[in-house]
Amino acid sequence: MPSFQHTQLAQGDWQKHSFVEQMANVGSDVERCFKWKEKNRENFAQQAFIRAIELLNLTISSNLSDTPRLKELLRVRECLYDSFAFNNEYRSTTASWHSYFRAFNYAARMRKLLRN
Repeated sequence: MPSFQHTQLAQGDWQKHSFVEQMANVGSDVERCFKWKEKNRENFAQQAFIRAIELLNLTISSNLSDTPRLKELLRVRECLYDSFAFNNEYRSTTASWHSYFRAFNYAARMRKLLRN
């Protein structure tokens, strides 16, 4: 069994969150990755990347039966790896990642406000 940084989430708590909340959390770690890279703190950036991929993998495993969503999640993972770990052949930018995850952040905040 792999070692998880988010042990509680990996044991089933992640599925308690909506898809939008899951993706907003993934986006938070992606944002942290870029912020640490800008500050030339590669170790911290790498840790944020690992957390983002871990959360994304948990999201993928909880959406295996939703084919369109699964395709998008797999493409996001592929592009994240390309952007942070490989040569960025897809030409992703900080702005494009921010734009992608901004919608999830906004939707998660709105959900939270509507519940209260």
